[in-house]
Order: sequence, then C-alpha cells, then structure tokens
Amino acid sequence: MSINVNNNNVSKPLVDNQKLQQQQGQSTNQAQAQQASVAQTAARSDSVSLTQSAQQLSQLHKKGSEASTVNQEKVDRLKKAIQAGDYKVNPEKLAQNIAKFESELFGIK
Repeated sequence: MSINVNNNNVSKPLVDNQKLQQQQGQSTNQAQAQQASVAQTAARSDSVSLTQSAQQLSQLHKKGSEASTVNQEKVDRLKKAIQAGDYKVNPEKLAQNIAKFESELFGIK
C-alpha cells in the first residue's frame, strides 16, 4: 500500500532536452580546458644553464686533470730556495706570466 503525502498526482515535468545538452556541452568544454592546462604544464621541462664563470671553472678543472705529471725535482729545488731565502721573484716576469695565463684561460688574445 502506498500513501500519497502531498495528495497530488501531478508528475514532475520532464527536463528540457536543449538545456540538458547545453549543460553537458559546458561540462565537456570545461573538462577539455582542464586537460589542455594539464598538458601544457606537463610539457614544460626544467633546464639548467651554467654561468660563464662556472663554464670557465669547469674547463680549468679539465685542464688541471689532464696536466702532465709534476716535476718533483723542480718543486724540491724551489722549496729549498724559498726556505733558504735565496728565491727572488721578478715582478715583471710574474706579471707577464699571470697575464698570459689569464689570456689562455679566458680565451683573450
């Protein structure tokens, strides 16, 4: 047995098909827009770039690791001369060698 609380037997109106289609179209458009946004975000990638100084440091490190073996006899001779106070520095020659080293290091001629 069924009880009718509202005492009306009027059936609910049917949903307008055109409105339904519009709502579904809007939902579809929103979903597509969200998918496009996600695709754009996923397409981005991280990148790293080194500064010129870091690149030069890397080149210097490579050159240092590729350098020939140390002339231990010359190192010992210089140590003894420095300890004895006999080692004299020629400032002009030192300045020329520093300038030459920097020009080679930075590619300046």
